[in-house]
Amino acid sequence: MLLNSSLQKSGLSREDTGLVTELVYGSISRMLTLDYVLGDFVTKGIAKLQPWVRNLLRLSLYQIMYLDRIPSHAAVNEAVNIAKKRGHQGISGMVNGVLRSVLRAGDLPVLKEGLSGEERISILHSHPLWMVRRWAAEYGMETAEAMCAANNEPPSVSVRVNTTMISRDNLLAQMQQAGMEASVSRVSPYGIVVKGGGNLALTSWYSDGYISIQDESSMLVAEAVDPKPGMNVLDCCAAPGGKSAHMAELMKDEGSIYANDLHEHKAKLIADQALRLGLESITTGSRDALELEDTLEPESFDRILLDAPCSGLGVIRRKPDLKWRKQPEDVASVAVLQGELLQSVARLLKPGGVLVYSTCTTEQAENSGIVADFLKNNPGFAPVTFSSPVWERLEETAVAAGEGIQLLPQHFGSDGFYIARLERLS
Repeated sequence: MLLNSSLQKSGLSREDTGLVTELVYGSISRMLTLDYVLGDFVTKGIAKLQPWVRNLLRLSLYQIMYLDRIPSHAAVNEAVNIAKKRGHQGISGMVNGVLRSVLRAGDLPVLKEGLSGEERISILHSHPLWMVRRWAAEYGMETAEAMCAANNEPPSVSVRVNTTMISRDNLLAQMQQAGMEASVSRVSPYGIVVKGGGNLALTSWYSDGYISIQDESSMLVAEAVDPKPGMNVLDCCAAPGGKSAHMAELMKDEGSIYANDLHEHKAKLIADQALRLGLESITTGSRDALELEDTLEPESFDRILLDAPCSGLGVIRRKPDLKWRKQPEDVASVAVLQGELLQSVARLLKPGGVLVYSTCTTEQAENSGIVADFLKNNPGFAPVTFSSPVWERLEETAVAAGEGIQLLPQHFGSDGFYIARLERLS
């Protein structure tokens, strides 16, 4: 948000805006690696530097190590000029000395001897050591490294086509005729992946309701819910409304979707989405999802989607700051809430109805662990996971995780996502 507001005030060209965004996101994403390298060249240690000096060195080193089109000497000169302008002669001299020493050192980082496999991955791919250890224990060392590497790749831009207005093939043809590098999604039959298309929210396709900007993995959730025209559907934690809108589109806008979110201003985002997309089947509400069972009729919904609050560790590629803000205890604390939410909203499902539980995380404590505990305590529910077209399409690539399916960020270059389908038998 801060970057966006700063760029809007800057008046930079599109190219320079792209470079600033790359520098900020890249430096945050690679921060641990950058600090590891700088630690060998800053005599008194980078922790003792003023924050702006430390970040100036990080930004400059990121250009030197990871960007090909900026000459290294230009990155050094620019850093020295900024240091002179903002600081004093001593700071600019230190910045100059550090960065020129970096240039003389050659290929970086140089890893110290005796590192464990997890430590090597942590340093090379710039992820907290606790996270690497967790993923290595869960998925194996090779997969853990692939996850970390994928999280450092730039995210793709994907859109979901509003098929109540236009077919995907038709819209794809329009984009290609406009000179865009657009292709069909390998993940979702409703998705298009666009490279170098700029901000698609500023296009007429968006304002006219033909598209929604949504990650490919996220598009799978509504498809897994499989809502039919005329059904009564509940989306428990719905903001900003992408999955609610997708379900309405799949239902041909026939039936009823109650899209709930805890916050009133977020419920308005859902209503705004529905209005933009020309969808009339969505109504919104704002209350705690744990209280829905007290205010809605028991066993009254044909389909329920619980896209649960989670640690978000599947979307690090889009939000690299998550790596540094999250701690192991965050996973455990949110898992408690997830279990309570699933137990509570399940009471609103009709016999024969389907409940989909999904998250945008890779942590099985929040995913298969939650579903397994729920099924153990609720013998009236059974998994129906592998009868879905989603599974048939992805089963050779995605990870079978308990009664659900787990997409990892390296599978398709999309977000890490977990989806499980549960049916109420009685």
